[in-house]
Amino acid sequence: MRKVKDFYYKKAKKDKYPARSIYKLEEAQHRYQFLKRGDSVLDLGCCPGSWSLFASEVVGETGVVVGVDLQETRQAPRHGGAIIHWLQSDIMDPEMVLLVRKIRPAFRVLISDLAPKTTGNRWADHQQSLRLTRRTLELAQILLLEKGAYICKVFQGEDFPVFVDEVKACFEQVKVIKPQSSRTESREVFVVALGFRRPLVQVS
Repeated sequence: MRKVKDFYYKKAKKDKYPARSIYKLEEAQHRYQFLKRGDSVLDLGCCPGSWSLFASEVVGETGVVVGVDLQETRQAPRHGGAIIHWLQSDIMDPEMVLLVRKIRPAFRVLISDLAPKTTGNRWADHQQSLRLTRRTLELAQILLLEKGAYICKVFQGEDFPVFVDEVKACFEQVKVIKPQSSRTESREVFVVALGFRRPLVQVS
């Protein structure tokens, strides 16, 4: 096991989080403070639940978190954390938006640690990653409040700059980061976007 993976894996166990991915979101939050007390948060691809748990702690009891994943996810929020509504649904299914809106019509923050099942083919994995992230961006345009924030994972590749430009068209500020807890050889990066501007043409 790589040292970096070993360190963050053990840290997650010690801190009682289900996955080490928590520290990627924590680092992004430390840098940009996009999660605030009382916020509403939508977590796409939430399983096994670490990002939702962290968001719940940050937004506190006056906030709300909705976690969506193909797999059933069940984690009790920490003491003092926001209620977490877990939904088992496919983000590609238009019905998912209706299910989410039954809980909350719109959100101030959308977060996503979604990744495709990798094949080893760098081009194919990159394209599948973009397919997922573009869907999360579409959902952000549907479900985010004005001035809202968006963070998603994406695999770098030849079409990555095009995706960043697509995000820039919808947000006032866009940053690309590679958290310390990401493996050095990994092509994953995170796009952090602040200040959502609702598009003139609505996505549905």
